[in-house]
Amino acid sequence: RLRGSLDRLLAANPGVRPERLVSAHLEESGKEGVRGSPDFMALARHPVLLGAVEQLIGPDFCLWGCQVFCKPAGEGLAVPMHQDGQYWPIRPLATVTVWVALDRSDHSNGCLRVVPRSHAAKRHFQHARLEDQQLVLNQAIDPSELAALPAAVDVELEPGQFSLHDVYTVHGSDANASDRRRAGVALRYMPTTSVLERHLIKADADAGYVVDWVNRPMFLLKGVDRSGGRNAFTPLPKFAAREPGLPSGFKLQEAVV
Repeated sequence: RLRGSLDRLLAANPGVRPERLVSAHLEESGKEGVRGSPDFMALARHPVLLGAVEQLIGPDFCLWGCQVFCKPAGEGLAVPMHQDGQYWPIRPLATVTVWVALDRSDHSNGCLRVVPRSHAAKRHFQHARLEDQQLVLNQAIDPSELAALPAAVDVELEPGQFSLHDVYTVHGSDANASDRRRAGVALRYMPTTSVLERHLIKADADAGYVVDWVNRPMFLLKGVDRSGGRNAFTPLPKFAAREPGLPSGFKLQEAVV
């Protein structure tokens, strides 16, 4: 089902690079320029995913982002090695990303690559700006810092499997030079003890594409707000207000966590 949703998402956004489909869970495009699908909001509320997230960041958390990274066969862009916190106005910095594979994701078609335990010390590494149109993002960890870290490892997934990584995890992915597409969905969950500082970063293309932090909706998915009222949450869309079950066409399988 989600592959069909992805096909419709791509068709609805012909002017957007398929690796840069931000806010894919929102039907209205807004300043970010992407018209999304409610199917990705349903995915974000899947009980298996929420249970895995709760194990890592506790019972009180919200969804603040959803991005589809679709690398076309033979021309999919690379993502330089980086830390997500370099781009995000969240204080204190805390988010777990769930990366759900829609296609088989492996070394040959540009799967996610992570530096093991690079998140453990909660250290922010120096990043440098890049001027390369063949990259999804335009900031990467300084080469001298990256050289001192352990080698990155591939996170290979079958369709429907998922991985989780911390906001401090050093990660990226190679270009897709294969004859197979590589598509996945990145879902961003933040504990409600943190705050999205909406005016800390302006809504421009400084990350490589536009992210509208001021108007970005956040949805409280589990528990309560622990920010002292500093976070403003958007009510769930009517289609998502009921308790989530398995969407039509989904199969419950053992997840890779």
